[in-house]
Amino acid sequence: MSRHIAVLGGGLTGLSSAFHLSRRFPKARVTLIERQKQLGGWVRSERIKLPGKDASVVLEAGPRTLRPNANSVLELINLLGLKDQVLTVPKSSEAAKSRYLYVPPAYGDSISGLQRIPTSILSALRSPLTRILGPAVLQEVFKFNNKPDGLKDESVDAFLRRRFGDDFAQVFGSALIHGIYAADSRKIGIRSAFPGMWDAAEHGWGSLIRGELMPGQKPAQQDYETGDIVQLMSGVSVYSFKDGLQVLTNALEKHLVKQGKVEILRGATVSSIDIQSAKVEVNLEDGTSLLPSHVTSALPTHLLYRALSPSLRSLKPFDHMLANPTSSVHVVNIVFPGPPSTIHPAGFGYLIPRPPQGYPSTSDEVPSILGTVFDACSLGAQDTTSSGKFGYTDAEFTKLTVMVGGPYPLPKLPSQLSSENDTGTPGYIQNILKQLSTHLSRTLPAPIYWRIQPNEDCIPTLLPGHGERMMELRSMLAEKFGGRLQVVGAGVGGVSVGDCVEAGRKAALEAPSD
Repeated sequence: MSRHIAVLGGGLTGLSSAFHLSRRFPKARVTLIERQKQLGGWVRSERIKLPGKDASVVLEAGPRTLRPNANSVLELINLLGLKDQVLTVPKSSEAAKSRYLYVPPAYGDSISGLQRIPTSILSALRSPLTRILGPAVLQEVFKFNNKPDGLKDESVDAFLRRRFGDDFAQVFGSALIHGIYAADSRKIGIRSAFPGMWDAAEHGWGSLIRGELMPGQKPAQQDYETGDIVQLMSGVSVYSFKDGLQVLTNALEKHLVKQGKVEILRGATVSSIDIQSAKVEVNLEDGTSLLPSHVTSALPTHLLYRALSPSLRSLKPFDHMLANPTSSVHVVNIVFPGPPSTIHPAGFGYLIPRPPQGYPSTSDEVPSILGTVFDACSLGAQDTTSSGKFGYTDAEFTKLTVMVGGPYPLPKLPSQLSSENDTGTPGYIQNILKQLSTHLSRTLPAPIYWRIQPNEDCIPTLLPGHGERMMELRSMLAEKFGGRLQVVGAGVGGVSVGDCVEAGRKAALEAPSD
């Protein structure tokens, strides 16, 4: 039988899978199936011309920056020829050195307000946050191993409370999970969210800090075709591209089309999947039927489960694909007049811990902010202005991004999702502006431009025990189907851009060779 590989889902993981599968099996037929017209999934960048100005800004509806530690992404930059499109943020910049927490007054007047997270002994001496950080770090180093016997996983909150105490877990832990997973730190598993923390504690006889300080065995290095991109990333904190992260997904799509090795079906929804003995069948809602020899699914796991035939759904490990809930996030892009120095302090942005009293059960139609990114401070070079100035103090405008929702109930969206038609500022945006003014302790000018991007079910919350459940699923897929069905993506592994690209690369490496 000639090799025909069906890749389900045209997001970042699906694109990476199709790219690497077509490289490993150059004679194979590869079909990429995506229900949307546009590929790339949650990676969506758009250049907006500001009203009344000879200027434009790049706005992101999903991820916006990358860390240079993902070799799988650096490899794509090299192979796709994107080096000249890369924008880097050096570790010496304020965007890299200055990150903040906004601590609500409910935590106490002594630490409330916008607080810079200490990064040195000197800054720690001056920071109100040291009242939490200092005792937490000291007790962790000298605390005995307090992991219960037989414990294989636990929530991020439980892990941090065990090692660093309640205040640290509440303030720092919950804010961190808001920023990465838009989730409740009491629900997400430590071994899925931060496997390095768990491993360090195991290595350090229960102490994360001891484990980090002790010499350990380095993981085996894989071979990546990164060219000179690793050298380009020397001294870099984060990076993006001149026209946003969609440059990466667009380049993948363009490469697949140009090479002619991958057939792309857009606007195509998978209705059913069945595997019987030597036959694999994938049916689409438009009546198209495919008979691939191998399927790599990068679909959200709950969508894949729905598409499985009843006989497949009866196999118990497939139930694990329904175990994790998902978070929905509204991404609110706002552009203010004037330089960033008049809007916010220099830095990357700030996160907000969960309320001490817990999350509200209803939204009261007020958007609850998880955190805010100071885009102009780190990614101002993406934007064009009439003066050509991009500095922190002399730019003509300031762009920032507000993240809303996650574990908070989402309010009803206004009928107008952007200011393009100039129909006034809805209450949703007025509430956002009021909260920003409080967080930043200053009166803010009326925005030049704003827009709301609703991202429904965009980030899976990987509950404790997720790793074991996925091991069971992978074992069953290997034993029963011999690798003819692979399940990859954020719902299986990590949620970062690097994790998704690596998952696609690994899918190609592990695909059956016959």
